[in-house]
Amino acid sequence: MNTQQRAMEGDLTRLKAIARKEKDAVGREKIDDTLKQYTKLFEGKDDQSIEARKNNYTSMVNQFYDLATDFYEFGWGQSFHFATRHKFESFEASIARHEMYLAHQLGLFPGMRVLDVGCGVGGPQRTIARFSGAHVVGLNNNEYQIQRGKRLNEQAGLSHLTSFIKADFMHVPQPDASYDAIYQVEATCHAPSKVECYKEIFRLLKPGALFGGYEWIVTNKYDKNNEEHRKIKREIELGNGLPELEQPAAIVAALKEAGFEVLTATDLAETSDLPWYLPLSGSFSITGFLHTAVGRYLTGKLCQVLEWVKIAPGGAYDVNVWLQGAAIYLVEGGRKEIFSPMLFVLARKPETAN
Repeated sequence: MNTQQRAMEGDLTRLKAIARKEKDAVGREKIDDTLKQYTKLFEGKDDQSIEARKNNYTSMVNQFYDLATDFYEFGWGQSFHFATRHKFESFEASIARHEMYLAHQLGLFPGMRVLDVGCGVGGPQRTIARFSGAHVVGLNNNEYQIQRGKRLNEQAGLSHLTSFIKADFMHVPQPDASYDAIYQVEATCHAPSKVECYKEIFRLLKPGALFGGYEWIVTNKYDKNNEEHRKIKREIELGNGLPELEQPAAIVAALKEAGFEVLTATDLAETSDLPWYLPLSGSFSITGFLHTAVGRYLTGKLCQVLEWVKIAPGGAYDVNVWLQGAAIYLVEGGRKEIFSPMLFVLARKPETAN
């Protein structure tokens, strides 16, 4: 079986999981109620809604990933993030390169103990562990994703280089200076306070060690007085379980306030040969079809049929529609250059306290 066939087989197993309510899918029979609870956090005026999301971020993010994980993996793969993409480079190759670039910038090598903050089902964790030989600990507060990640790591033969901690990344039950390096891939965008999140990462790092990652931002072209810009920002937050998107300067300021020396903060979207959002606009290749509008539409219709005949849990179709809407606004934000999912930051914890 070739790589492409294995990839497609993996995609189909996730659609089957949606249909049969896989055994580690906690509370999937209540998917309908979960979606209603989640969307309530985005109701009301902007300032009140943002405050509600920050106050309830643990519940919000868990609800979001309970709803979205199977759909993400079916339509996107096991790495829930975007990537820069060169001409003639496949989607899968760009995702892997994006992850290996991060490992390279952090200088990872065998024997190091590394923390993956907000590891999802472990896509980047597996790539980085295999690429660097370092032991990568996945930090996640969603039990469903952890169980899925453990199974995938075992299947990949990487259990000896990977492990998991179930915890909130704002409060990690680990001693100070526990890690040789820490990274996050589009995960700390869920933090209710960037400063407090970065402080916790700072605490966990050994002196002189590096923290790197890709942060979601509204770019400097975002105009808060522009009604269309505000709508795109709000819809991206709703569709992706975010308290609030911030601009690059706020991210840098938060890192410095947490104690880091910021080495670089660069929006890699500006360096990409092809638009980062291209996979969401889709191409009619075998592997790209699921990302197209037609592919997403047909997936939704299949979910609707499965739900109607009582195979899929109630609400599966509504979740698919909701995620389709999220994709539309991500593309719109990218086209207008007011949103980017890849502000690359690299920061160092000083050898001695300031």
